[in-house]
Amino acid sequence: LRQQAYLTKSLKLEVNDQRDARAPQRYSFYFEGGVASYCRHLNHVREVKQEKVFYVEKEQDNIKVEVAVQYNTDFSELVYGFANNIHTTEGGMHVQGFRTALTRTLNAYARKAGFLKEKDENLQGEDVREGLTAVISVKLPEPQFEGQTKAKLGNAEVKPVVETIFGEYFAAFLEENP
Repeated sequence: LRQQAYLTKSLKLEVNDQRDARAPQRYSFYFEGGVASYCRHLNHVREVKQEKVFYVEKEQDNIKVEVAVQYNTDFSELVYGFANNIHTTEGGMHVQGFRTALTRTLNAYARKAGFLKEKDENLQGEDVREGLTAVISVKLPEPQFEGQTKAKLGNAEVKPVVETIFGEYFAAFLEENP
């Protein structure tokens, strides 16, 4: 339930557990920041590299995209993908679009800022995802999942939408927050 509350910002979920009549328990989940709050929660035990979580929410071609990103000092990456609030454990087109845009945008920024010289090779995807925590959520009218477990989103039209939205807004974020 907590995860669903993160994925639908400003939604309050309340649960009353009355199985034990002598000690009923109440749980309440409410997260104003949506996936940005989720990203911050995933990093709460880690040392973050920037306090501000990058967050973008936009709709394009009837596909709503929400992405939150924050780097930490760990070596591993933590990427959660969701399609219509279903956790896509194996990723899919939305995660591919995100990863492509992340690598492309960071390479472009590194070249523009002089971190990478003309003769230097581009950064690889594994390099730019080290220490990354990201939550990618898309909502679309007719999701097509691969397999019975809905572990992977197969809608090809989602990839360019996520690439465009994330890439554009993340590039602007990097310019404003070098």
